[in-house]
Amino acid sequence: MIEEITLVNLDDEVIGYETKEEVHRSGKLHRAFSVFIVNEGRMLLQKRNPNKYHSGGLWTNACCSHQRRGEVLVEAVHRRMEEELGFDCRLEEQFTFTYRTVFAEDLIEYELDHVFAGDCDPSLCVDPEEVAETRWVSFETLKAEMLDHPEQFSSWFLIAAPEIMKRQIMAKE
Repeated sequence: MIEEITLVNLDDEVIGYETKEEVHRSGKLHRAFSVFIVNEGRMLLQKRNPNKYHSGGLWTNACCSHQRRGEVLVEAVHRRMEEELGFDCRLEEQFTFTYRTVFAEDLIEYELDHVFAGDCDPSLCVDPEEVAETRWVSFETLKAEMLDHPEQFSSWFLIAAPEIMKRQIMAKE
């Protein structure tokens, strides 16, 4: 079965479906999600498998993917957490943002990204096809790493992580 993902307009209204490969080749705007897991001032990071077709070997948030045709967004988020990390937890949607990154002439990521966050300390059972390694990092250390070595992080992570950290810190005050 060919997996189709959800095409959207800038108002996040569904306008169609296409294969992930075609969407990334043509650079069409599509719906995506990013999951951030935090616990006690730390964030769970994953290093993407180096064989991923883009952003391989880069550090990023706990999990991210796309909503498939016929799937409700929240169901897609929890499905992917189980598949990629081997756990699930309570999540709340935090915000959305749109970004576009050109990795190559025929590899363009143009996403309307729904950002979810959960506060838990899970036992992980990662899919090695997706995840090379994981680590917990304090917000302060992460901020320094993002400033000193932004090339070590995915493009979407550099956009969303500062907002997640800010919201987490404000919630604790």
